[in-house]
Amino acid sequence: MNLSERDAKVIWHPYTQHQLVAPPIPIVRGEAALLFDEQGNSYIDAVSSWWVNLHGHANSYIAEKIYRQALRLEQVIFTNFTHEPAVELAERLLQILPGNPAKIFYSDNGSTAVEVALKMAVQYWQNTGRPERKKILAFENAYHGDTVGAMSVSSRGVFTSAFKELMFDAVFIETPREKNKEKIRSVIKAHEGQIAAFIYEPLLQAAGGMRIYEAAHMNDLLEFIRDQKILCIADEVLTGFGRTGTLFASAEFRYAADIICLSKGLTGGTMALGVTACSPSLFNAFLSIDRSKTFFHGHSFTANPLACTAALASLDLLLEKQCQENIKSIQHQHEAFSKNELSKTGNGLFQHIRISGTVLAFEISSGETGYVNEISATITRLALRQGIYLRPLGNTVYIMPPYCIRPDQLRKVYDFILSIPSGLKLEA
Repeated sequence: MNLSERDAKVIWHPYTQHQLVAPPIPIVRGEAALLFDEQGNSYIDAVSSWWVNLHGHANSYIAEKIYRQALRLEQVIFTNFTHEPAVELAERLLQILPGNPAKIFYSDNGSTAVEVALKMAVQYWQNTGRPERKKILAFENAYHGDTVGAMSVSSRGVFTSAFKELMFDAVFIETPREKNKEKIRSVIKAHEGQIAAFIYEPLLQAAGGMRIYEAAHMNDLLEFIRDQKILCIADEVLTGFGRTGTLFASAEFRYAADIICLSKGLTGGTMALGVTACSPSLFNAFLSIDRSKTFFHGHSFTANPLACTAALASLDLLLEKQCQENIKSIQHQHEAFSKNELSKTGNGLFQHIRISGTVLAFEISSGETGYVNEISATITRLALRQGIYLRPLGNTVYIMPPYCIRPDQLRKVYDFILSIPSGLKLEA
């Protein structure tokens, strides 16, 4: 019995309708931007294994750091104890994050980082004598995670419909543009004095369809929201660590968030870890001789020493000159491909082409829209045949490669994309 057959007997995969999909491909090792299966076939990981892998697979520098840490301390309860990797990581993150954050709260992943942020914001107002401020403001088409609180501030749709009775109501607004400025303000004013926080994905709404919005209009919105005394939560789970070109996407805004959520690229894709950073004033609202004002939240693996060590190693690599040049190179290659080839195909198949840093995205014009359709599965199957892994969001195709991808590997991905029209015809 091979690995795929064994898997089919015991595993339930995420975001997978097992009645419809082919058996998973057994991956036995990775190397830089490549994944290798049992037969030795290689696949270019063009989506960074769900947007987490910054420096390539099996990175020897990160692996060596984890190995050395594992020989010293692999895990310790993070209430009465602390350890060097957690302290050093917090020190280094606070130095590079936008604004003036004061404290780092550790959790396990992006969803939990968001849950922590939401709970911090709501309890902040309770602790400061304004318990009526408990509503959360969010963007339409948002995605902030799959736990109940994170789903509640995400777009309603196929991801959330089964759980609608469990989720709390949020106030949703459109992403800002010149023509909807007054409409957005009127929605916010209708809940004046009741909104605890505004949560947003800076510049790029990823799972919502790789939607990009402009920093200039967001600056105007953030200024208005700050005038309303609403806390701001920047969900940088995807956009952090260089994905949109700068170290953090919210650095493009004039106004820093009170709370910042991090995960995905935090450890370079090596281990699960979440971070919620907060401002001095927010942390100070929890300091009290009244124990009921404590932030009652924690995880068994909070600040896991191995995960913190991986994050430190990933930061080392990210801040190197070579990595920063790679990020710029990927963006330039995306721009050249988009301008000189993708936008000139002339068949109308590729629509709404956009780029944000290392992310290139576009829609396939096929008559089918939405997350649940056959286009995504078809493109994934065709790409795998060419030794490429892509996983479109419905009819939204995107490339988000590791920063170490070689130009020839990226060229292979581009060439596959240009072949999609004939591929779709073949698959039909």
